[in-house]
Amino acid sequence: MREYSKILSFCLVFVATSSLCAQQFKVLLFTSPDRWHNQTIPVAVKQFRKLADKHDFNLVWEQSNGNIKNVFTDKYLSQVDVIVFLHSRGYNLSEEQMDSFKKFIRSGGGFVGIHAVSANKKQELWFKQLVGRQFIDHPEKQTAVISIEDKTHPSTIHLNEKWIWTDEWYSYGEPLTGNLHLLLKVDEKTYNPNKTWGDNTRFTAMGNFHPIAWYQDFDGGRSFYTTLGHIPEAYNDPWFLAHIYGGIYWAATGLGIEK
Repeated sequence: MREYSKILSFCLVFVATSSLCAQQFKVLLFTSPDRWHNQTIPVAVKQFRKLADKHDFNLVWEQSNGNIKNVFTDKYLSQVDVIVFLHSRGYNLSEEQMDSFKKFIRSGGGFVGIHAVSANKKQELWFKQLVGRQFIDHPEKQTAVISIEDKTHPSTIHLNEKWIWTDEWYSYGEPLTGNLHLLLKVDEKTYNPNKTWGDNTRFTAMGNFHPIAWYQDFDGGRSFYTTLGHIPEAYNDPWFLAHIYGGIYWAATGLGIEK
């Protein structure tokens, strides 16, 4: 009986160790609650956990009002492969924490920015360049048609040439680096760029060229950004989740782009 217990214990340890070793990479999911995204974040986190189970990666979730002082450090980030900023602009990071984040990127780390991370007017230039473009404004959320401009990236290889989608369509300023690779753009002829919401009555249409997702190599690391993901319902859509995971996979590994 004692020998059986030893064998059983060994098997349990082996299975647990094998499971840990099998995980592909480690993802830090960083969120910042606000009045525009409080309903979206819990839904998104739930689906991120499912993605982690499905694709066998290690997911750690931290809120900006939580344990970030022990997370955005040189030591902790050295164990991470990619950081996802979900509706977070990084305003809660101290100068020291931002320095650790920069070291992470410069050491080859990956960054994924989702939707509101580009609304970063008060951030320093380096962070804005990491994201790639800066948010200007947006009309009321509505349905539009997306054009897939590059199907060689893991975030878009599953998509057809056109994709109908409902979201909040951000307008952007000029590119902040010369290295942005366009993935998706939205057709402004398929929605009303001037549709008002609340007290907002002035909006910035971008015309025929309205980028909404891109990627780049930046300052030693990799950066992927998508406008999509404002509404909670997005995170229950398998096409959207595949788009997000493709960005995470590439940012974490640098792999998957068809040559």
